[in-house]
Amino acid sequence: MSTTPSAQVAVVTGAARGIGLEIAHRFQAENYHVILLDNDKATLQQCKTNLKGKGNYSFEFCDVSNPRQVQSTFQKILSRFPAIHALINNAGIAIFKPADQVTFEDWTAVMSTNLNGTFLCTQAALPGLLEAKGSIVNIASISGVRASTLRIAYGTSKAAIMHLTKQQAVEYGNRGVRANAIAPGPVETEMAKLVHSADIRTSYSDAIPLARYGTTTEIADAVYFLCSPAAAYINGQILAVDGGFDAAGVGLPSLRG
Repeated sequence: MSTTPSAQVAVVTGAARGIGLEIAHRFQAENYHVILLDNDKATLQQCKTNLKGKGNYSFEFCDVSNPRQVQSTFQKILSRFPAIHALINNAGIAIFKPADQVTFEDWTAVMSTNLNGTFLCTQAALPGLLEAKGSIVNIASISGVRASTLRIAYGTSKAAIMHLTKQQAVEYGNRGVRANAIAPGPVETEMAKLVHSADIRTSYSDAIPLARYGTTTEIADAVYFLCSPAAAYINGQILAVDGGFDAAGVGLPSLRG
């Protein structure tokens, strides 16, 4: 579809499902043209079919861990949209294993998508972000703040994303581009419904002061806020959207009665 040069543009990676798709919807509702990137061709095609007839969406296949794909994808985007007002680095994978069972291949796969992908996409999008004086939001995780079992690669990648965000904020801020990160706690996604047992859900309810999972809408609202004029002086910050999970610390259930 044709888009006027003055339209605000948002690029969302890992956007064909879950939190990424909800973020895309949030920006589209604010009259952005949203470009959805994903490396799952079937899911991306289904997403495109589902959104057919709804304006202000574009779709690009891209594996964010592949430097050449990232470069070619963003060259294509920038040829059509010279200004990128928001870049949401959401694409990520998780491999949950005990630390001594994590292979180097596991470690590399997680780092390549989560950390390298965030770095690569930001660099590739930078000309458009500078043109728009835009905003970067990186999706980290509360697992980057609170260590827990089975997450040695995932948690480390998310902690690294938090520091990468601060580096971006310092280095790009004086050029007019802000960078912040969201650290979601447990979120009610289709994946969580499949993977989290009743026991896991009870444990999270005990540990989170609000005693519930977050919603994809709540994460998307926080992301949009950080890209909006209301957050114009917020730069280099990590916003935990976690129902108080991090603030609760140890939070022994036996001490709460």
